[in-house]
Amino acid sequence: MSIKTAVVDGVATIEIARPEKKNAITSAMYQQMSDAILDAQLDSSVRAILITGQPGIFTSGNDLEDFMKRPPQGADSPVFQFMQSLVGCDKPVIVAVTGAAIGIGTTMLLHCDFVYVSDEARLAMPFTSLGLVAEFASSLTVPALMGRAKAAEKLLLGDPMTGAEAVELGIANAVLPAAEVLPHARRIAERFNALPPTAIRETKKLMTRANRAAILEAVAVEGEVFGKQLRSEEAREAFTAFFEKRKPDFSRF
Repeated sequence: MSIKTAVVDGVATIEIARPEKKNAITSAMYQQMSDAILDAQLDSSVRAILITGQPGIFTSGNDLEDFMKRPPQGADSPVFQFMQSLVGCDKPVIVAVTGAAIGIGTTMLLHCDFVYVSDEARLAMPFTSLGLVAEFASSLTVPALMGRAKAAEKLLLGDPMTGAEAVELGIANAVLPAAEVLPHARRIAERFNALPPTAIRETKKLMTRANRAAILEAVAVEGEVFGKQLRSEEAREAFTAFFEKRKPDFSRF
């Protein structure tokens, strides 16, 4: 299994566990994560959800080979089910990030409540370099979070961020030594065992109420444009270059 799940001491853990592929996420893995979030929502013993990767790697983003073989086909696709389940989750979601968090590895953080990153973390949203566009409502949330100027650096140029910069820009709560990230994130998650669950859920609903519809609309609009770009000649060149381990040539476009 490339996604490991467990419920221990009131915390539902979702672990991305595919280190041999740098935790690249397949369609089946998105489905597993979506199901795990929905299960945690329904489990009254679960007070918080903890998402983590492997030491030194959170996720390198989409598994490009799987992505090309099984591109998203509408709102029922596993990747969109995952997005919807995370956006709709009214229990606290805590994330522990060590190493690289690429593409959706970064954009999913924008929909979580507590994000702790290592001092070795590297976050990036390099969609345009693959001939693609922003996803998971990042075209909406990133400019709102950090302003248009910084958003242009991160979404148009795909400039990476250190863990410290992620904290500075409001994506993460704190940067910690790598060995301390997961234990700290778990301690935060376990704090919800001592808090009234209905008050927590209702407060989170109130915090996200104003933006939830706009986020889901952005996910849908981005998905439509993303699908068109995925079929474009630009994306074909970018993906071919990736698999051939060369620099893409966009000069003819």
